[in-house]
Amino acid sequence: MSAIADRNGRARSVPPGRLTTASRPHPVPPGAELALTVTDVAELGDRLRGNIAGAVRMPAEVLDVVLATVLAGGHLLVEDHPGVGKTQLARTLARSLDGRFARVQATVDLLPADIIGANVWQADSATFEFRPGPVFANVVLVDEINRATPKTQSGLLEAMEERQVTVDGESRPIPPPFIVIATQNPTAGYDGTYPLPPAQLDRFLAVVSLGYPTPEQEMSLLRAGPEPAVSAVADPALLLAAQQAVAAVHASDELLRYVVDLLAATRVHPLAAVGASPRSGLLLLAAARAVAALNGREFVLPDDVQAVARPVLTHRIQPSGVGGAGAQAEVVEDVLARVRAR
Repeated sequence: MSAIADRNGRARSVPPGRLTTASRPHPVPPGAELALTVTDVAELGDRLRGNIAGAVRMPAEVLDVVLATVLAGGHLLVEDHPGVGKTQLARTLARSLDGRFARVQATVDLLPADIIGANVWQADSATFEFRPGPVFANVVLVDEINRATPKTQSGLLEAMEERQVTVDGESRPIPPPFIVIATQNPTAGYDGTYPLPPAQLDRFLAVVSLGYPTPEQEMSLLRAGPEPAVSAVADPALLLAAQQAVAAVHASDELLRYVVDLLAATRVHPLAAVGASPRSGLLLLAAARAVAALNGREFVLPDDVQAVARPVLTHRIQPSGVGGAGAQAEVVEDVLARVRAR
């Protein structure tokens, strides 16, 4: 019986002839305990904003949602046309964080083991060795996720929600920070694609669209070339400390009541068959805390909630039969207009 370390560094027994320690995605300094203030988080946000804006052209409000998602420890789904910078966004974020980047190109024959890893028999040692999949990275890009089968999509559920994978009955933690950025093309239709089920959509903190750059941004892109150099402005340990600082941002009971009222309003809206889930509220509050920290505040305002409500809630609304294509967005707009903060 051998031993490997769990996420807390404690040794745990491993059956003989089974698994070996999975590789870490990026070395986080052992024992590094950074304590950041919201001012530090705001400065980190400014550095990340400058780095990403220099490499990927997108509206400022979309970039703010991206930063809030990262600092809240969430995952991001980018829906947009090919060639607008979805892959560049994930790569730039990984470089800015000095983290390990992995890319998964989703196809119909992609298997869950291709993402999470598998135990491989080693004939020379007569043991199984765990080969970690690309999910063991700091920033994982899953390109065109809706081209993977539902079975493969479900392989990501445990990783995204519980930050671990289970192979042959053995759970393996994914070292933080861990961010999934998935993309899907809205013009691909349903030919050879598998729409993400509500359970999978619910794992994404926010859904955004980068859109086309402005003429000035496109001129800048042509001058700089397709992939300008990006320098690291943080590291995984610093991001973890920033996420901890964001989680400690104060939210009053009145603010929590406002979030609850928003969720309740989506559940009784006539255009919604299924409204926002309790998980939606947790993620909405986490994103609002990140917005507050990015603005250097130690407390959340209703404005922070409203700033991220659309990208956080819209994809979680299941429209009723009477709603059209824009019913989900209409539900969120209605509840934001009707529900007042106390």
